[in-house]
Amino acid sequence: MSEFYEQVKERFIRYVKVDTQSQAGSSTAPSTMKQKNLGRMLRDELISLGVTDAELTEEGLVYASIPSTMPDGTGLSIGFVAHMDTSPDADGTDVKPWVFEKYPGGDVMLNKEQNILMREDDYPTLRKYVGEDLVFTDGTTLLGGDDKAAVASIMTMAEFFCRHPEIPHGPIKLCFTPDEEIARSTENFSVERFGADLAYTMDGDALGGLVYETFNGAEAQLTIHGLSVHPGTAKGIMKNAVEIGGEFMAMLPALERPQFTEGREGYFHPFVFEGTVEKTYIRCLVRDHELDRYEERKAYVISCIEELNRRYGEGTVELKWDSIYYSMREVIKKVPFMIDYCKQAMKECGVEPFEIAMRGGTDGSWISQMGLPCPNITAGYENAHGRFEFVSIQAMAKNVEVLIRLLKLYAAHKE
Repeated sequence: MSEFYEQVKERFIRYVKVDTQSQAGSSTAPSTMKQKNLGRMLRDELISLGVTDAELTEEGLVYASIPSTMPDGTGLSIGFVAHMDTSPDADGTDVKPWVFEKYPGGDVMLNKEQNILMREDDYPTLRKYVGEDLVFTDGTTLLGGDDKAAVASIMTMAEFFCRHPEIPHGPIKLCFTPDEEIARSTENFSVERFGADLAYTMDGDALGGLVYETFNGAEAQLTIHGLSVHPGTAKGIMKNAVEIGGEFMAMLPALERPQFTEGREGYFHPFVFEGTVEKTYIRCLVRDHELDRYEERKAYVISCIEELNRRYGEGTVELKWDSIYYSMREVIKKVPFMIDYCKQAMKECGVEPFEIAMRGGTDGSWISQMGLPCPNITAGYENAHGRFEFVSIQAMAKNVEVLIRLLKLYAAHKE
């Protein structure tokens, strides 16, 4: 059993019991003040470990650093980022975690009273964890492994280095963010305050995953202006915004949608359509791994809007682009040793690394755009955002080993 097993287990179970669900549409920062409850817990825990600069900001970010133990305080400053909030997609209140020790395989009864059964055939990833100790919920809430599995691993790594100042390492920077699940976690993130030369986010499932390429992405927001009149006298007068929205939907390539694409294939994803004859609103994600194809997709949306305005009059359809991000690939390829060290650390800890061209973005995408190279290491949870989420304690403990080994490799780094 890993020396970090009990520490990471205790931390994770304690953290998931704190309700940190974020809320889309909120105008506050963080979007829910309850996220600060975990922020205060982490800040105080870091202070108790001897981290003197641990801080919880007004916007709900936790910053902290562990000074270099290298001669003259030298060494690259390496940062780690994880998010504290849980998804609004499933209930996150009153989480009741429990541990299934030495999972033997097969179905898992999560809640006998409510007959909530997790079937192995429905969740085949369970088969990868036979013999390991798995944390589940009672089937009525999500667990919060996304991303508290990462928070627990990073905090346990931090404790290790605080307890062992004799081990050489460069400056270690930590940041725990709110509101990642609603795409707002980096809006108040300060690269200057963080103070890292290089950084890694830690998020995602399946131990051993390494992400240094993501989609290029944006959200097209369409506002369609119609003209309502009584249907009985509508001829030649009515302009139905709902129908015009339907025409836009029909213009999008039918097979270039998320449900028909995989791997490096891009897509259009209309995910909000609401309105009336007078006004209709559409939100549509535009995604592609290749930058030129991404720009072509954006140009195609613009051409659709231009055609609809030609048909129905200038200003009928207004377009606004939001949530624009780019693949971190172009930034990361300038510092290839970040990936090499990560793979080496995993292999030396008995973890087989695998690369992921992520079909989405990460906080690392935004942070990389800010000028700080930031690939992603997966946190080891499974089935995020739902009531059948689970986490292997062994996976979290192994990630602690990987982070420690990674920092030891950086301690020997030559510019």
